[in-house]
Amino acid sequence: MDPFDESRYLVDMYADQYFPRFLVDKIRDLIKSGVAVLESGERDPEVIQETFDTITVAINDLEDEFYENGSEIETMARDSIGQTVIDIIAHFDLDLDVEDLLAQREW
Repeated sequence: MDPFDESRYLVDMYADQYFPRFLVDKIRDLIKSGVAVLESGERDPEVIQETFDTITVAINDLEDEFYENGSEIETMARDSIGQTVIDIIAHFDLDLDVEDLLAQREW
């Protein structure tokens, strides 16, 4: 399987100056860690869910850093993160729901 296309991460967040790029990079890197698990061949839904729970909690933990930099994880960010995860699900042909994968979100 081809690797997940680097240009598909957080497209709307990268396009909007409201979101500090270094913080968007942190979210991208967290999501990339989940993609690495999938690229390794992992298909167990429980393992994938645990992986994305860990990622989502780590994104939650970035909220204060966003505030400190005049931004926040709000509607556009939530949609951009969600769309990236939807694209990942489709790319790896997973029968998983984005709402379940991001269930731990506080944003």
